[in-house]
Amino acid sequence: MNILVIGGGGREHAIICKLKENPTVTTIYAAPGNGGIAKDAICIDCKATDIDTIVSFATANSIDFAVVAPDDPLAMGCVDRLEAAGIPAFGPTAAAARIEASKAFSKDLMAKYAIPTATYQVFTDVEQACAYLSTATHPIVIKADGLALGKGVVISQNVSESLDAVRGMMEDKAFGTAGNTVVIEEFLTGPEVSVLAFTDGNVVMPMVSSMDHKRAWDGDKGLNTGGMGTIAPNPYYTDDIAAVCMETIFLPTIKAMVAEGCPFKGCLYFGLMLTPNGPKVIEYNCRFGDPETQVVLPLLQTDLLTIMQAVRNETLGEVHISWKDESAACVIMASGGYPAKYASGKEILIPPTFDENVTVFHAGTKMVDGTLVTAGGRVLGVTATAPTLAQAIDKAYYSTDFIHFEDAHLRHDIGQTALKALEV
Repeated sequence: MNILVIGGGGREHAIICKLKENPTVTTIYAAPGNGGIAKDAICIDCKATDIDTIVSFATANSIDFAVVAPDDPLAMGCVDRLEAAGIPAFGPTAAAARIEASKAFSKDLMAKYAIPTATYQVFTDVEQACAYLSTATHPIVIKADGLALGKGVVISQNVSESLDAVRGMMEDKAFGTAGNTVVIEEFLTGPEVSVLAFTDGNVVMPMVSSMDHKRAWDGDKGLNTGGMGTIAPNPYYTDDIAAVCMETIFLPTIKAMVAEGCPFKGCLYFGLMLTPNGPKVIEYNCRFGDPETQVVLPLLQTDLLTIMQAVRNETLGEVHISWKDESAACVIMASGGYPAKYASGKEILIPPTFDENVTVFHAGTKMVDGTLVTAGGRVLGVTATAPTLAQAIDKAYYSTDFIHFEDAHLRHDIGQTALKALEV
C-alpha cells in the first residue's frame, strides 16, 4: 500500500513510525515531513495546507490511504477533498473539525447536550468583553475562538491582565483572525488529563491516557507552549473516572456530533480537568495531540493502519485494540527562547542508535546540505518506554544527554507530578 501522511511534526513522525509496522505498507509519503521523517518516509515539498497540491499528488501517485494529522488542513476540508477524489482518508470532515476550529461551536455543543464543562460567555465585541471582565471573578480563562497553534489561551489573574489579553486578541490580532471571537470561561481546578480516542462516528475507543506539560519552564512556570513533554498513562485517570468520562463525556459528544449532522470520524482529543465536581471538558482537538501522540502510540500493540481503516469504514466495533502494560515518557528538546523568539538553523548531533525502547521523534528539523539542523520551536521529542513510569522518565532523560544543538532547552521535571501521584 502507498500511504500519504499530511503534516511535518513530532506527531506525524510517531504516526509514520507506527504505520511502518504494517507489512502491507510499501511506501509512505509525508507532506511536508521534516529532516527526521525523511529517514522513514519520502518527503514532499508541499505545505500541509496546500490542499490542491496534496490532492493532485495523491491522485497522481496512486495513494491507497491518507492520514490528515494537523488541525489546519482538517478545518480546511482536506479529508473532504481527498475523499471526493477517491482517496480513502483518516480524519474528520471540515464540518466535524469545527469541534476544535471554533471554541464557540464546541462550548455551545456542550451546553446544548449537557456535557460537563466550565461556564462561559462568547464575545465578538471587544468593549462588551471588557465590560464583562471588569466585574468577573478571577482567575479566569480567555480563549481565542479559532486555531492558534495551541497558544491562544490566557489564564488571567486579575482584571488588568484580562483586559490586556482581550485587546491583544481582538484588537491587536495577536492570533490573527482566530481572535475575532473570544470565549471567556470559568477557571477550573484539578489534575489535567489528555485522552485521545478513536471513533468512527458511532463507536468510541479511548487510548491510553496521558499528561502534558504545557508551561515552558520547570515547576509549571513561564509561557504556555505546544507541550514540553508528556507521560502515559496518567495516574490520576483511574478506571472509575474513565467509566464516568465514557458515560458523561465521550459517548455524549459522539452522539451530539451525529445529532448536529456532522458525525466525527478520526481521532478526537479530550482535554479534561478532574475537578472536585467531577470530570469536565477543557477543550476538544479534532486530531492526535502533540506531544501526547509521542507517548501514546509507542504503547499501542494493535496495528494502527487497521484501526484507521476501520475508523474510515465505520467498522471500529469489530477491532480489538490492545495496549502494552508499560509506561512512556517524552521529553521535548526545544530551541532556546521558545515559545517566544528563537533562532533556527542550529546543527543537531544525534547518535545513530539508542536503546531499543527509545525513539527520537523529529518535530522542528530539516536537512540542509546533508546536515540536520533546527527548524522550529519544538525540535525533538525523546520518548522512552519501560515497565514503570520512573524507569521511562530516567531513560528518556538519559537519552537527551547524548543529543546536542546550540541553546537547546528542556524541562527537567517532566513526569514528577505523576510520580508523586503514584506514591499516594
